[in-house]
Amino acid sequence: MILVWNGGEFARAKGISAADRGLLLGDGLFETIRVEDGAPRRLSRHMRRLASSARALDLPVPVSAEAVKAGILSLTGEAGLWAARLTVTRGPGGRGLDLPEPLEPAALLSTAPYQVQDAPARLVISDVTRSVRAVSSRHKTLSYIDNVEARRRARALGADDAVMLNGQGDIACASAANIFWIAGGRLYTPALSCGALAGITRACVMRQAGALKIPVEAGRFPAAALQSAEAAFLTNALTGVRPVAGIGGRSLNAGHPMLVKLKTAEAKAGG
Repeated sequence: MILVWNGGEFARAKGISAADRGLLLGDGLFETIRVEDGAPRRLSRHMRRLASSARALDLPVPVSAEAVKAGILSLTGEAGLWAARLTVTRGPGGRGLDLPEPLEPAALLSTAPYQVQDAPARLVISDVTRSVRAVSSRHKTLSYIDNVEARRRARALGADDAVMLNGQGDIACASAANIFWIAGGRLYTPALSCGALAGITRACVMRQAGALKIPVEAGRFPAAALQSAEAAFLTNALTGVRPVAGIGGRSLNAGHPMLVKLKTAEAKAGG
């Protein structure tokens, strides 16, 4: 079910305008939120990221965290594991790219039952690149076609997901997750400047690594850096920490002790 913001609350609606710029131009933002037994996980952090991106794009956000939480609860109740998605668009507009006046931003909220992906992921290096300067790499926009294509091609090769590189050949991310790897007792992840999204779970893992005294290095790394990895994992809001079984034809240790510690720490961490 999808709820639409009516100016005072999220309510059932038949749909959105066929002229909505989110549908026609990808002009909008979204957040995916894990909901456990009626509690949206790290909702305040999701709303802060949404607000930060909205300011950068001059896109008004018409809803509050309290309204989102109430809407999610009305859809999910107080039991089970759910994936919630909050979508904010610039609303309906005329033909072309120029912004309509006045703006009438739209907000949609949807939920679906979610089952944790327990099996370690199998990855391939994608030939779909990620632009380090693109707005869509710095913010969680509705413009996701590169990610969709990277995932489609990975699945066609029998993998679960793809490692996306930027135009300089540096590791950036997976199609819908941040990526980390372990080598020589250290934890590595691409810097945001490489085209990685500022993931909510990515930040949590880095905080937990600091608490566990695990050295973390965020920087620029070529794809060849993964050849020395002992273990790797993906992170996003729904799966938390998901171990990687292998990249290309190379197997990795999905039960690496450091990975297990970080997975446990992230699962226990609060907002």
